[in-house]
Amino acid sequence: MCRAAVDGDDVRETVRGVVDLARVGNCVAAAALTATGAFVAGVGSGGALAAIAAVTTAFAVAAGNTINDYFDREIDAINQPDRPIPRGAVSPRGALAVAALWFAAAVALAAALPTLALAIAAVNLVALVTYTTIFKGTPGLGNALVSYLVGSTFLFGGAAVGRPEAVVVLALLAALSTFAREVIKDVEDVVGDREEGLRTLPVAIGERRSLWVATGSLVVAVAASPVPYLTATFGAAYLLVVAVADAVMVYACYESFSDPTAAQRRFKYGTFLAAVAFVVGRAVLLV
Repeated sequence: MCRAAVDGDDVRETVRGVVDLARVGNCVAAAALTATGAFVAGVGSGGALAAIAAVTTAFAVAAGNTINDYFDREIDAINQPDRPIPRGAVSPRGALAVAALWFAAAVALAAALPTLALAIAAVNLVALVTYTTIFKGTPGLGNALVSYLVGSTFLFGGAAVGRPEAVVVLALLAALSTFAREVIKDVEDVVGDREEGLRTLPVAIGERRSLWVATGSLVVAVAASPVPYLTATFGAAYLLVVAVADAVMVYACYESFSDPTAAQRRFKYGTFLAAVAFVVGRAVLLV
């Protein structure tokens, strides 16, 4: 009886570890961005393809997060010891097996999409694998790759419904703001990264200079954020909501100089509001 209870606890902990590795919140958020890209581009009769693209994105992000935790297990033992691998919920080999399953699911779904969307999916899957193994410890390049991946979720959604050109500006805005958030996150993790010998931007040029680089990237994004309204892609409601999103992210950059952990969390709220602005701006034109 006691043995069965122990085994049941182990299974539940492993399942919880697999879910934690995937970072379900990130998967849902990425899928929502893909769906937003399809919506802004004009889903029309491509609703089924948009749904497939969104689910594909969720599986791909789950795979990327899991493989990232596999390669980061020693760093996480310092920075985040409660992550599934350091705490023993999932073994390193088990994490690789789970990542392979998520990747296989993403590939199978992507095969049903138009050629351009399939090509974007292929590039992104390779990028997810090479991020941790090659680019993460390269000053600035790792941040740029993650920024591309986030921005490309909009392109992927647009390509799934046959209109990627309609969301290029949104992809660029998302990439610029994501670059700022990723640099702030590297500042937050600088102690563990330095101990592991990773040459992230804060390790290479210093924390304060890195935060100014992040701020510069966000300033460009904020300055360009009215473009979708000026080009009549979105209605006036977009300007109102994106102004709030811009303010939240600008404050997060200011806060990062004193508390990068709190700033990184606040930045997520700003990016969520920006995605809402895209949806609201498009919905208003459809009314």
